[in-house]
Amino acid sequence: QVQLVESGGGLVQAGGSLRLSCAASGRTFSRCAMAWFRQAPGKEREYVAWVNWSGDRTDYGDSVKGRFTISRDNAKNIVYLQMNSLKPEDTAVYVCAASQDPRAFSRLTGYDYWGQGTQVTVSA
Repeated sequence: QVQLVESGGGLVQAGGSLRLSCAASGRTFSRCAMAWFRQAPGKEREYVAWVNWSGDRTDYGDSVKGRFTISRDNAKNIVYLQMNSLKPEDTAVYVCAASQDPRAFSRLTGYDYWGQGTQVTVSA
């Protein structure tokens, strides 16, 4: 069992930066692949980024490549999402997820545990 709690969201101007954190509890965290998804009002949940269990492989959705960086600290049980050059279209609730499938990547159904999310609002 893994519990996930996100933090770090807020209001930022376009071009600014935010760093989101996802704190995990549970013994299996270090063996899980982790990902960030986001959901804007009226839109489907969108894949943002993925990191493997050891942190040496990452993957990103096309809309955030080159601007966002996912990382993890297994000693602290935390996953981070550094978001730079933010745009108004990045406004959404950001949710972290954990998967026991090492190849879940962007597949929503591949994730076993989900957090509640943190709101990110980017003003023009």
